[in-house]
Amino acid sequence: MKRFALIGAAGYIAPRHMKAVKDTGNDLVAAADVNDSVGILDSHFPEAQFFTQFEQFEAFADSERRAGRGLDYVAIASPNYLHDAHMRFSLRTGADAICEKPLVLYPEQIDQLKEIEQESGRRINTILQLRLHPSIISLRERIAASNSSSKMDVDLTYITSRGNWYLKSWKGETSKSGGIATNIGVHFYDMLQWVYGRLQENVVHLSTPTKAAGYLEYEHARVRWFLSLDVNDVPAAERAKGMRTYRAITAGGEDIEFSGGFTDLHTRSYEEILQGNGFGLEENRVAIETVSFIRNAPIQTTGEMHPFVARTAR
Repeated sequence: MKRFALIGAAGYIAPRHMKAVKDTGNDLVAAADVNDSVGILDSHFPEAQFFTQFEQFEAFADSERRAGRGLDYVAIASPNYLHDAHMRFSLRTGADAICEKPLVLYPEQIDQLKEIEQESGRRINTILQLRLHPSIISLRERIAASNSSSKMDVDLTYITSRGNWYLKSWKGETSKSGGIATNIGVHFYDMLQWVYGRLQENVVHLSTPTKAAGYLEYEHARVRWFLSLDVNDVPAAERAKGMRTYRAITAGGEDIEFSGGFTDLHTRSYEEILQGNGFGLEENRVAIETVSFIRNAPIQTTGEMHPFVARTAR
């Protein structure tokens, strides 16, 4: 049985990590978060130690290590801008890290973390759940088996509406979240390059705090993408049904269904990590380079635009 700790235990995604630890037959011995709304621990690991002060959590991890029962893994579900520091802590305390997306905000941080991996002898793993989704795996296999030299036309649309709280939280601060493309879209960009090959062109057509859009060209695809937090961008027919979220990928005129099955993908990710097959630092590089460019790119008003761009305010 492996010993886990969780940083960011009060966050939205934390329960999936707790479930994954439990489902894989391991123990969560400690959790940390500046917020104390962590009653969910009682449903998974009621005996876990909990800390609101990181210094106290750090002291606990150190004392456990000195007593010969150090942490095996530290799961990181903290705000994006803290991922780098928390991964450094994990490696230096003698534990492997399991980090939520986005791994980091800047590509150069990957190189620095690789050095710390080498120094510590520990490993960083990340949650790239779409690489484990059956529909995406099937699509990748079809692309790999195709002998066509033509590029597939792909439209990616992801609208996940958020209330007024979003922009008032750390997620609304670009310096902390990386902006909407980083916080909401990074795993889609990872999926696209994993399926369609090397990134060749990156153009941004829209960038606001609540929505972004652009064009990406890969070895095997031309992709128009649109991300939004605005419920008004959900197609009218879906809104009439009370839907506040809309996900769609069309590839070569075919709809790719990937809405279901997300919850269990964290457990699948943990299973692979525990077997030594986790996704590491280099697997994240292209996606982090992609969102870093999008964050600072000039807005282009011509080219292959997603159809939703024309109907939204800039």
